[in-house]
Amino acid sequence: MGTPKLSISGLSKYFFSRDGAPRKVLDAVSVDIADNEFVCIVGASGCGKTTFIRAIGGLISAEEGSVLIDGHPVEGSGADRGFVFQHDSLLPWRTVRDNVVFGLEVRGVKKAQSHPIADQLLKLVGLSGFAEHYPSELSGGMRQRVNLARALAIDPQVLLMDEPFAALDAQTREIMQRELLKIWQQKRKTVLFITHQIDEAVYLADRVLVFSSRPGRLTADIRIPFERPRELSLKRTPEFMAITDQIWSLIEQEVVSAMQAELT
Repeated sequence: MGTPKLSISGLSKYFFSRDGAPRKVLDAVSVDIADNEFVCIVGASGCGKTTFIRAIGGLISAEEGSVLIDGHPVEGSGADRGFVFQHDSLLPWRTVRDNVVFGLEVRGVKKAQSHPIADQLLKLVGLSGFAEHYPSELSGGMRQRVNLARALAIDPQVLLMDEPFAALDAQTREIMQRELLKIWQQKRKTVLFITHQIDEAVYLADRVLVFSSRPGRLTADIRIPFERPRELSLKRTPEFMAITDQIWSLIEQEVVSAMQAELT
């Protein structure tokens, strides 16, 4: 793979209860991710997926282990990482264009430079006619397109996506999956994408990382063999369904084991 874009080594994270007792959420997670690679993370609810991606983003610190980008340690948040979360968090009093340029404004970029960037990205995400609209005038799928454009505006090296399509209806979600791949093929960012939908992970990813139940450990790293570009019809093929079933079996085993451990 050469020098990885992202290198995570022995990452462990604890949270503490009110009485001060430690609760381990991540347990020595190690993985390397190549430049321009699209990696999805799946696992049972509460297995530490969001904690993992927030540690990579520098939003929280880990008690053990390290996160490197291009060999340099992550110390807090930075413009080399962009975030797209489940809820878009668009500012309702700002237009679509003004939401997209928000991160650039914070960095001191003037409108003469930031607005052309926003307009280019809005065209890329299929919203070039909505620059002067407000978030309340957009559908859920359109709002997430704006959210993606805002994350891309700062030109991050790594894009961190935490269940960005979870709140969308099934039809919109599938369309957004296809559109995300088109955008990714143009921008070629390194992407970490969390999802509970196994078919979504298999459709989008070069690799799927499977996390165990709490504390989260990396239990499987599955390379997806399908060529790109990918059409949604891929999901109906026997090869696709076989990989989806394989990953589901891994997660099911973890969930059953965790339930049995709680009962004993």
